[in-house]
Order: sequence, then C-alpha cells, then structure tokens
Amino acid sequence: MAMASLPRRIEAAGRGPSLGEPTPFSPDILTARAAEMAKRPFETRPSPAPQITARIDYSAHGGVQYRRDDALFADADGSYPVTFFPLGQYFPRPVAIFAVSNGASAPVRYAADLFDIPAGNIIGELPDDAGFAGFRIHEDRDRDDWRTQDWAAFLGASYFRAIGALGQYGLSARGLCVNAATGGPEEFPDFIEYHLEPDAGGPNGLRIHALLDGPSVTGAYTFDLLRDSGVVMDISARVFLRRDVERLGFAPLTSMYWYSERKTDPARDWRPEIHDSDGLALWTGAGERIWRPLNNPETVVTSSFVDADPKGFGLLQRDRNFEHYLDGVNYHLRPSLWVEPRSDWGKGAVQLIEIPTDDEIHDNIVAQWVPDAPAVAGAEFAFAYRLHWVDREPYPAADIARATATRAGRGGEPGQPRPDGATRYVVDFAGGDLRGDLDPETVAATVEARGGTVLRARGERVPGTDRWRLVTDIAPQGIEPVELRAYLHRDGAPLTETWLHQHRPASYRRGG
Repeated sequence: MAMASLPRRIEAAGRGPSLGEPTPFSPDILTARAAEMAKRPFETRPSPAPQITARIDYSAHGGVQYRRDDALFADADGSYPVTFFPLGQYFPRPVAIFAVSNGASAPVRYAADLFDIPAGNIIGELPDDAGFAGFRIHEDRDRDDWRTQDWAAFLGASYFRAIGALGQYGLSARGLCVNAATGGPEEFPDFIEYHLEPDAGGPNGLRIHALLDGPSVTGAYTFDLLRDSGVVMDISARVFLRRDVERLGFAPLTSMYWYSERKTDPARDWRPEIHDSDGLALWTGAGERIWRPLNNPETVVTSSFVDADPKGFGLLQRDRNFEHYLDGVNYHLRPSLWVEPRSDWGKGAVQLIEIPTDDEIHDNIVAQWVPDAPAVAGAEFAFAYRLHWVDREPYPAADIARATATRAGRGGEPGQPRPDGATRYVVDFAGGDLRGDLDPETVAATVEARGGTVLRARGERVPGTDRWRLVTDIAPQGIEPVELRAYLHRDGAPLTETWLHQHRPASYRRGG
C-alpha cells in the first residue's frame, strides 16, 4: 500500500535529518517480526567499516557532536528534540532509527554533515551510509539549555540511561540480560531498531518502540518516557527464545561500586568513597523492606533473593554528602533507579551479581529479576514494569527507618582483649519511627549469622541526632561467607529495614 509522505511537523528544525519512504507501523507489527525472527537462525549485523570503527576510541567519539539545530523533532509540538551518536569501537554496528507518525514509520537517514567533526578526527572517514549508533533525548526546546542538556540516552547493545531528579547521569539499565555470571560467555543482545513516536505516552513524553535481537533471544519493547522531576519509563516487553538460556534476567540494572565507607585500605585511592550505587533495596511481595549494601568481592558473587510478585527493587545511591566523595564527577548526585513491576511477575528471584573491580571505570554490579519459568527454546515471556530514575526510592515506608551507612572494623571493645577473628559491623538507620524520643530500653537488635556466631548485638542512639545504630560483632565458623541479617525493633515490631550483608572472612578490608 502506498503511503503519503510524513508531515513536516515531525522533521527537524533547520535542515534536519532527511527521512526515507514511510511504511505501515504498529506495536503488533513489531511483535510479529520479533516472533518470526526467533524462528530463524541469528545473523550478526555487519559493521560498515570495521577497520575505521576499531580506531574510534573514547576521545575521538567524544570529540564529535551532532548539530543540535538539526535535531529530530526539534519543531514538533509536545515532544523533545532527539540527536544521534556516531559509530565507535564499542558500538561498531549501526541501529536503524525511524520516525513514527499516523501509523507509519520512516527511516532517519544518516549524513556525515549532520555532525560537527573536527579536522583529523577518524569519524570523518566513515562511509556515507555508516548509520547511527544510538540517540539521546534533549530537554524541551523552550528551555535555554536544550542544546546542551539531554535527559535520556540509548547507546550500545540494549543499554539505556537517564538523569535523575538531581540532574546527573549514573547507572544504566538494559533491555535484557542473558547468561550473566554463569561461568560461560555472557550474551549482549542488541536493540537493532528504534521507532520514535512524538506526542505519545502522555504529556511531556516520548514513545519508543524497539526491536531486540541476539543469538538466543528476540523481543519487542515499548518505552513510554515521562520527563518529570526525574525520569519515569513505562516499559512493556515481549521476548521470544531462539534457544535455551541458562539465566534470563529481566529489568536488569547495571552500576559501579568500588568502595564505600567500609574501606580500610588507604592505598586504594585518596577519595573516601567511589560508587554510582551503594546498595540494593528490596520491597518483597510479602511487604518486607530489605537493604543490602553492595560489595566489591574477590571473586564473582551471585546472591539470589527468592520472591513472588515483588513490589519493587532497585540500585540506590543513598549517600548524598559531597564530603564523602570529594570528587568533581558528582558521585553524590548520581540517580537511584527503582523497578516497579506493572504486571504479574509470578515466582522468581531478584539476583544481585557483584564482580571484582580495581577501578571506577568498570560497571561491576548487576541487579535483575530471574523468573522461575524455564527459559527454553520456543518459550515466550511478557513483562511490564516502570523505571523510576530518582534521587531516592519512590515508595518509602513512613514508619520504617532506612539504613544510611555500613561500617566494619575489629570486633571487641577498646582496652579489652579482642575476640579472635571477630569483625564489628555498625549500621546507621534514620527516619521512620526512630525519630523522636524512644526509650533505649525498649529498642532491641536482632542479628542472625548463617555460617557464623553473633558475639554481641545492641541498638543505640547516635549522640546528638535522631539516628540509631545497630552494633554487632560476629565471628565466622569457617572460611565460607557468613550471611548476616539484622534489624532494630520494639516489642517485636520492626523499626528499621532488614539489613543483609555477606561477610567474607578476612576480606572486608577490600570494602566488601
């Protein structure tokens, strides 16, 4: 069926990118394509110039900018300008990007002169049909800073990220995680097509339809992006398996944790703390609030938190004190990212994967939902969830205090014989019913140590504050990790989140 040309209103201000011939489009069409692709063998998409993209390093890629006045949708009422990334050594294969209007989708054509390319930059040697690596979404065109400030970006494999309520990028999300930390190679399926739809997804929003493809999986995704104080994304996904997958992770989050206030080795770095996220928060299907501080382990560690229909989970940056970082890259402003299920997720587990790192340049933390349903060839999965890119978790419990710091050191008391092999953990809590006057005699600490012995446990007020502190000494029973579980309570009623930690004998000095 012949389609009329797309209206001028979805093109760019200035000259803008040119659009190809539109074809019919709908989410059902995209889903049908994903289902059909899963029945065929996977084919790797070619890179148009591998000998060139291999030389486009971080510096060369960052030195090239898309011309802002040629942004897609820059003159579209109710939408946001979109600019594009060139190819590079970490994203050498182009993605197809389309503009959607009135049930039709038209390809956005690549042109080198849409970019400001400095003389001598290797990107200038890319062929005329190189294509785009991804895109970013800018602030509303009525803002003076829209040319310099973007609020969401989709770039590389199925990665995407957004700024939080404090205006800073940090951790990332992915469309899907395939076989992470299983002992074999991890797969990184790609979003190979994006269909961008302005004036969709509600006011202040943009709708994105994405087609996923990888050796083991295909999928069709719809993102409704809302620019609020932070960013909210409503995501629905249909995933189809080409072959068996050992570990299939939905709503995966990826972050960096090097060390935090538990660091005791001054030779590591001069800064007190370095991390994009400092803990995993869980709100279980049964209603329990859990905080698990992140670790930088000596080997890859996978922790599973079994649940059914969880209310949410997220990787959070709770420490917002600049003095705890002393770094101009704004670790204290990094967003927290919360996953809110919007469909029946059933039984499964939130899995936390912690990978050793010795630098801040590596993303070494993954959190994801792994369903109990077998991930076998021919299987289909449908998930819906909401991502909140915010400064704190979006649904805090009014009466439950949050863990704000975890510290570790030698067990025992000053001036007294130190218990052999004992470690002291001190956990600070703030908020909830801990505020105000509490009789210390009524506040108790419960600590469980699977694989270890609890030598002492108590709760105490932090002098001069409304905060309380849980203090416990534990001793391992062997060389295996000790699983700790602790909280403060009054008359059996929880006053705090449940604090979880994995103590590895003789390893806490590394920040773990």
